[in-house]
Amino acid sequence: MKRRYFSISVLFVVAILVVINLLSDRFWYRFDFSEDKQFTLSTTTINILEKIEKPVTIKAYFSDDLPPDFLRVKNQFKELLIEYAAKSNGKVVFEFINPNSDPEIERQIIGWGVQPVVIEVREKDQQKQIKAYLGAVVEMNEEREPIPFMQAGSAMEYALSSAIRKISILEKPRIGFIQGHGEPVLDEYSQSMAALSVQYEVVPYFIAGGTVPGPENYLTMIWIRPTDSIPASHFLFLDEYLKKGGRLLVAYNAVDGDFINFMGYESRSSLSGWLLTKGVEVKPNFVIDQRCGSLTVQQSQGTFSYASNVPFPYLPMVLGAAGHPISQGLEAVMLEFPSEIQYIGDSTYLAQPIITTSQRANTFQAPVVIDVQRQWQDSDFPKSNLVLGMSLSGNQSTNSDTRMVVISDGDFIINGPRNSARQLQPDNINLFVNAVDWLSDDTGLIELRTRTVLSRPLAQLDENTRSAIKYLNFLLPILLVILYGIIRAQQRRLLRKKRMNQNFEI
Repeated sequence: MKRRYFSISVLFVVAILVVINLLSDRFWYRFDFSEDKQFTLSTTTINILEKIEKPVTIKAYFSDDLPPDFLRVKNQFKELLIEYAAKSNGKVVFEFINPNSDPEIERQIIGWGVQPVVIEVREKDQQKQIKAYLGAVVEMNEEREPIPFMQAGSAMEYALSSAIRKISILEKPRIGFIQGHGEPVLDEYSQSMAALSVQYEVVPYFIAGGTVPGPENYLTMIWIRPTDSIPASHFLFLDEYLKKGGRLLVAYNAVDGDFINFMGYESRSSLSGWLLTKGVEVKPNFVIDQRCGSLTVQQSQGTFSYASNVPFPYLPMVLGAAGHPISQGLEAVMLEFPSEIQYIGDSTYLAQPIITTSQRANTFQAPVVIDVQRQWQDSDFPKSNLVLGMSLSGNQSTNSDTRMVVISDGDFIINGPRNSARQLQPDNINLFVNAVDWLSDDTGLIELRTRTVLSRPLAQLDENTRSAIKYLNFLLPILLVILYGIIRAQQRRLLRKKRMNQNFEI
């Protein structure tokens, strides 16, 4: 009887497991406990997939026999593609191809923009280099969009969703970069152009006489670091453009730093006066922050000289202000000689900060002497949460919704000429493109763009707290050993008393 009962129980458990397995094949769900939910498709991606009208093919070009770290990237990308295919109701299909097996495939994908990388591996106690591919190509009809390289920790979902969106948009809205006043040319914004081209047509715009365009012609205007004089008629042009419902992003330098003479000066511009008519005051001061970037300087010790990185508070590493779509997820925007911004207008506009300093900051009125060797103290940073970027929204006329973004650094997205281009912080580009998306009423990709954790700096502690922690780390182990010794001595003393008792039994 017991054996029969046991057999029935085993069969019953096996049947339950089979049913669960069959159900899990049709209905599945996984739990994502990561901080930024990087393993869960966002609402933005789901909306993009629901709007796909034609099939999308994703060809993932990954080499075989990858080292464990890179194999993990391949597996993560495969899991992501499975979810894309499931959420798109079969409109997204994918395949994995090993390009190393066919020279013709290698030649073809390199022409499309998928580049090989060199990976160091160890085999049989020997170090060697192999050529590997970790990219993909998204195809729709005759359109192709490459994803050159996938790496651990990268925003895979953003790369994939933006590529799908880029090839599926039939007509992109136009963005105009204002030119003609000494602004950088479009070639000097290489990183920004790559990000903007996903969903916008970017063109230079020279203000001239004639009809003022509205947002139906130029969805947003961008004005970056004008250095020449600006005619009053051009400000009237912008006033009319905003009254028609146009959107404007302004980034310029109220102060400039000179590393040749190590001086900081006020940069006088009529743009400051025009912004005052909108209630925005960009003060002619230098903002410094304890949370900052560094400069490489030559130092000498005796007969030796060496290069070292020294903190430079004039390059603040600022944070996104909480609660604003532009600021979402921004952790490490590096600015160069920014200034403080204040809103002094009335209720015509809703003014909101988008980037601020940390809890330890300060301002210096121009002109200033720039000392790169200065030993900064906690007492040098008595101010906090100074606004360095601001958004304005409101009705400037009865039938328009005006939006503006003002940033007090005209260099934060400039890479420079190709022969001397510099690489910018990823969050600098995220801030800029997020601002354009917000101005253009298109905030869909903001969530994905800043989803990956880029920086997790340690919180700055004051000098007293640091000293307390240092002494605690030094003294606590000693105190614990002494305490343990006292307890052991007390236990041994009590044990000796018990043994001295004539009734004590072993």
